[in-house]
Amino acid sequence: MRSPHPHPSSSRRRFLLAGAGAGAGAALALSAAPSWAGPGRPPFGRFGSPAARPTPRTLYVDPAGRGDHTTVSAAVSAASGSGWTLVLAPGTYRETVAVSAARTGATWIGASEDPRDVVIVYDNAAGTPKPGGGTLGTTGSATTTVQADGFTARWITFANDWLRADHPGVTGTQAVALKVQGDRSAFFHCRFLGHQDTLYADSTALTAFARQYYAHCHVEGDVDFVFGRATAVFEHCHFRTLDRTDLAAAPYGFVFAPSTAGANPRGYLVTHGRVGSAAPDAAYKLARPWVPSSDTTARPMLTVRETRLGPGIDAVAPYADMSSAHPWQDQRFAEYRNTGPGAVITVPANRPQLTRVQAASATREAYLGDWTPWTEGC
Repeated sequence: MRSPHPHPSSSRRRFLLAGAGAGAGAALALSAAPSWAGPGRPPFGRFGSPAARPTPRTLYVDPAGRGDHTTVSAAVSAASGSGWTLVLAPGTYRETVAVSAARTGATWIGASEDPRDVVIVYDNAAGTPKPGGGTLGTTGSATTTVQADGFTARWITFANDWLRADHPGVTGTQAVALKVQGDRSAFFHCRFLGHQDTLYADSTALTAFARQYYAHCHVEGDVDFVFGRATAVFEHCHFRTLDRTDLAAAPYGFVFAPSTAGANPRGYLVTHGRVGSAAPDAAYKLARPWVPSSDTTARPMLTVRETRLGPGIDAVAPYADMSSAHPWQDQRFAEYRNTGPGAVITVPANRPQLTRVQAASATREAYLGDWTPWTEGC
């Protein structure tokens, strides 16, 4: 997504070092040893070890060398085929990782069961030069890319710490932490940290209606930091908008930018979550629709229900256009029984509301069909 302000932003790396956790104020110190990895503690927790694998298709990753591999990318390369589990010891994994479509049914587990301890991070942006010429583009900026169906992650932080302030001449400031394209992709107690385009919840093709489920996750950024065309349910998730000291006036950015295909009856559903902010009151819009040039028939869809919207959201005009050719009023944006200062309805025309009958079909069951990831154990 393009930024509405071509100015440098506040420091993402500084923020990572200062901390923002699964709650509003928990700390993440990328440069320090993980809080859980003390002397004598098993690096893989209750999830076995290379000497005691629960299944033959379990691999262990540890930057200190106590596992099968020291990098996540090496473990993914070794885990060819379906049904592999990767157990990640606490540490900071500074690398890019790609899970190809053939590696279905993969599971990644943060061994400490605290996403602050296991961090996969890199610092590419859309404008980062590619070897041989050109730039990476938004998709190429992703720290982690998952194309395979049936992917599950638990207790892991996916981050992109590329900084606008460090690259004032770069106009391609999109910097994706995670791009997910597979069907039946589930994330539990994970964190997604970035600035612009943090979480790319997408599909492999316009005709592929990829279902994704995010539960008890933390997502933060500034511009369009949850975007794409997936059918995605966000349940009990926290979305945090960042302060931007480089900007003199709102809007600082937008939380959601769905690009739902016109033929897809289900886009993004946010339920029983909260939207918090480190920015001034009313500095952020809740959403704007993304109708990409590659799919001008897209009809972005977002439903936010029974969610607390903090004061950082502009309650008077929570939606905006990305392009005047595709006004948000022509898309599928709706709310239902939201609370908080950012949910106050002062201009009804600016806040479409579902009826009780309509809300009955805006549920995780309706969106995800025969797939019920919330029933899966660890």
